[in-house]
Amino acid sequence: MSLFTIISDTLAMTKRAQSSTMAIANTFAFNGIEALPVEVQVQIAPGTPALVLVGLPDKAVGEARERVRAAFAAMGVSLPLKRVLINLKPADLLKEGSHFDLPLALCLLAAMDILPRDEIAGYAALGELSLDGSLNPVAGVLPAAIGASARDMGLICPASQGGEAAWAGRIEVLAPTDLISLINHFRGTQVLTPPDTAGVAEVPAAPDMSDVKGMETARRALEIAAAGGHNVLLVGPPGAGKSMLAARLPGLLPDLDPRSALDVSMIHSVAGMLDGGRLVMRPPFREPHHSASQAALSGGGHRARPGEVSLAHRGVLFLDELPEFPRQALEALRQPMESGRTTVSRASAHITYPARFQLVAAMNPCRCGYLGQAGRECGRAPRCGEDYRNRVSGPVLDRIDLAVDIQPVTAAELSRAPAGEASSAIAERVGRARKVQAERYGADGPVCNAEADGKLIRLLPDAQTLLEQAMERLLLSPRGYVRTTRVARTIADLAGAEAVGRVHVAEALAYRLRG
Repeated sequence: MSLFTIISDTLAMTKRAQSSTMAIANTFAFNGIEALPVEVQVQIAPGTPALVLVGLPDKAVGEARERVRAAFAAMGVSLPLKRVLINLKPADLLKEGSHFDLPLALCLLAAMDILPRDEIAGYAALGELSLDGSLNPVAGVLPAAIGASARDMGLICPASQGGEAAWAGRIEVLAPTDLISLINHFRGTQVLTPPDTAGVAEVPAAPDMSDVKGMETARRALEIAAAGGHNVLLVGPPGAGKSMLAARLPGLLPDLDPRSALDVSMIHSVAGMLDGGRLVMRPPFREPHHSASQAALSGGGHRARPGEVSLAHRGVLFLDELPEFPRQALEALRQPMESGRTTVSRASAHITYPARFQLVAAMNPCRCGYLGQAGRECGRAPRCGEDYRNRVSGPVLDRIDLAVDIQPVTAAELSRAPAGEASSAIAERVGRARKVQAERYGADGPVCNAEADGKLIRLLPDAQTLLEQAMERLLLSPRGYVRTTRVARTIADLAGAEAVGRVHVAEALAYRLRG
């Protein structure tokens, strides 16, 4: 027998021995809302009894060993008195989160021949184990289900999240309450019923615009903002109604289209905020406190979670008391306000989240809030107003499309003025304008005018001339020029005009913030 034959036979025997003690399971790590495939490999080999976990796990994944041990003990299963090695492939990708508990347990059970290895390898799994073997909900089930569907795999997840996974469409979903019921399913003694989709999330009705009396300019600006997805700044003294107006904007916005609804739901799923696995169909409304940090606004933290700008994707981000936010946090808004995405940079990775939000900001005219009101303004007026506004940088203010000065209504208006136009009537006009924009830009184009390229907007000659003159006299930046064009296009859409005329540009310029 030749040496080559001996080596070949030895390698074959070694491979068969390894395959008899090794099993594979599948799961995902998350880079933003993208599900990255991770293969869990378990090898049981002779040696000193130990359970070793490698593959760049974080602390939560490392602690999974103890949760798996306890869950096995609760079921009356003991780990073999051998060296058990668990590898998370690829080994150079950081693994974070407790959702690795379930795939680790399944892979161990398959390596111990308690579960069929071939069947386990055809599923992706994620879920957190309790010490008694029951499964707890985890973040990221929806993007994981979509990732599994793209790879022609089934998904195993906790029972409470089966409805969330079912949104992925044609995918086999197993949603057990605990490990015992999952083992019984694969052994044929119990059948797990496929879950139904979880339905659509219920959103509390937004306050109605009929409550707003007077404030015709502000009402008009809010309608334009809703119709085109434009950013708005509301400036006025305390109690003038800035927060009241902002809270009513979501009631003017149309439902999300299917693509946007899926994107928003995936962000909320990764953040662990998808209530009951129900799909988000209404534009989100986020209103962080002015003490929020840069990481809270733009994303970050220990696990690079999505920030408020991403949680407000395709919805409204309301920043009340704008100058009171940390300057560094406000400057971090500049990139997502232009690009529609935010990037969390780490030493080991760069994680990008969608962040196409509509900014609604409110601020007082000065620190005390009463600039211009005789007998109430402070002794530093008008210098205090300039100093207060300068707390927000010019580049941030230049990204705001509509600025509205709000003055308090009088007592007579509050008591005698008729109720304003209802939100339903305004929302109907907004819906028609959004439909016109959808037809203009197509399914793969911008969702609204606020995202449109300036080349897509045609101005009549006299409107073009007015805008060019205004750019010189008002010292508009090129960004301000384009944003004014977008607002004028929205005003024309609300009026049912095919082309942008001089009157539309004039109204858009009236809302432009000046230095």
